[in-house]
Amino acid sequence: MDFRHSEEQLAFYKSVFDFAAEKVEPGAHTRDIEGRFDHDLWAELGGFGLLGLPVPEQYGGSGADIITTCLALEALAEGGGDAGLGLSVGAHVTIGTVPIWLHGTEEQKQKYLPKLTTGEYIGAMAITEPEAGSDAASIKCRARRDGNEWVLSGSKIFITNGSIADTIIALAVTDPDAGPGQGISAFIVERDTLGFSVGRDLDKMGTRSSPLSLLHFDDCRVPHDSMLGDEGAALWAVAFECFDWERTVMIASSIGGMKASLSAAVAYAKERVAFGKPIAHQQVIQHKLADMKTQLDAARLLLYRAAWLKQEGLPHQTEASVAKLFVAEAAMRNAVEGTQIFGGYGYIKEYPIERSMRDAKLVSIGGGTSEIQKMIVARGLLEEQ
Repeated sequence: MDFRHSEEQLAFYKSVFDFAAEKVEPGAHTRDIEGRFDHDLWAELGGFGLLGLPVPEQYGGSGADIITTCLALEALAEGGGDAGLGLSVGAHVTIGTVPIWLHGTEEQKQKYLPKLTTGEYIGAMAITEPEAGSDAASIKCRARRDGNEWVLSGSKIFITNGSIADTIIALAVTDPDAGPGQGISAFIVERDTLGFSVGRDLDKMGTRSSPLSLLHFDDCRVPHDSMLGDEGAALWAVAFECFDWERTVMIASSIGGMKASLSAAVAYAKERVAFGKPIAHQQVIQHKLADMKTQLDAARLLLYRAAWLKQEGLPHQTEASVAKLFVAEAAMRNAVEGTQIFGGYGYIKEYPIERSMRDAKLVSIGGGTSEIQKMIVARGLLEEQ
């Protein structure tokens, strides 16, 4: 097996890292404290080409492969230290833009993708509801046909980019009699559509520079040609494919965050003096650093294995869930160990290591909880027998 990245990929990684260190990192602390999304910074990300990486060039994207897209998200997180921004970018690309590229009509692609890939538009996907989280098949939001329009009614919660999105891919039941998980369709809803509104943004523990919103569809009328993909098939053909992209691509941001935490912990251990010598000389600190490095490398290998399998068109769903599960748990363990190495300073908001723990917790919840990943992995094992 060849684990090497190409010279072009390594150069691209460095360019994204340097961009993030220059443009993203300086304001990361303030954005976290204020819980503020930065539209000007978003425009710079679009200008740099990070908002449409896997989308074909004919629609304004970069035509990047999956591995390169992962590397970009990893470098953005490592250099920028803003997990919230990384979350918004990942959601915009993997679940707000990719579905239109993969399932949209040519008219939908021409209308939306050029604006999404440049950052003129921000994308989001609305699936989760107050009573339908991990059990996506139980969504209650309805869409009924009225002439040449669909009328959406219902609410969505925990929607990343919800309040800032220009296009929301919303899932709704179009055939209530089809049975669990069936009869669900996807619609592209524009933010100025009559009947659509943002309830409020939710005050989060971490990833605070990325808005998480409650959305309402109150007799929200959209044209028939706003349907994305085939009628009644969105849960399996659109939503679950997006989950797949989240677990093999979007989660790369967590790897970058782990790398940044390890680098910060190593630097601090070398500088911090206790009992007459740097704490890096103490075996207990060395063991913590070794554990962080081991967790990072294992997590990265699992993630890129899943990403490579997906890129090659090989079966990868179980491997993607293995990667998501391990990365989520490893990211949290690394954040805890890094904070412990910093001691009292790690508990103070002035130090980026403090927010690493708050940011890391989301990984085991969003995009499918760790418990759901275990169910998927177990099901794969049992089906092999």
